[in-house]
Amino acid sequence: QVQLVESGGGLVQAGGSLRLSCVASGRGFSGYVMAWFRQAPGLEREFVAGIGWRRAVTRYTDSVKGRFTISRDNAKNTVYLQMNSLKPEDTAVYYCAADTSMNYANRVRTAVYEYDIWGQGTQVTVSS
Repeated sequence: QVQLVESGGGLVQAGGSLRLSCVASGRGFSGYVMAWFRQAPGLEREFVAGIGWRRAVTRYTDSVKGRFTISRDNAKNTVYLQMNSLKPEDTAVYYCAADTSMNYANRVRTAVYEYDIWGQGTQVTVSS
């Protein structure tokens, strides 16, 4: 069973940048579709970005397009989320997730229930 551990969150001023990392332990990482979700207080968890096992396939929610970049290094079992031009509305707990049923697929799904392995989350706070 793959386990996911996120890091890289913190407090940053609006306009700043952060890079989140998610390290996977166990077998199978390289074939999974991976994604980042976020959850702000009082709101539902939402899809942010996802990447297929072929790194060329990516998908983003509209609010982060052009500011966030998802990438993965299968040799390091790691997926990243580079976040630039951060806004106060990006404040949330960010979760890394794996869609293990889409093994070696290039379709990035966006629903929370479609992802079956989750990390513990990392807090991102953007001050105005």
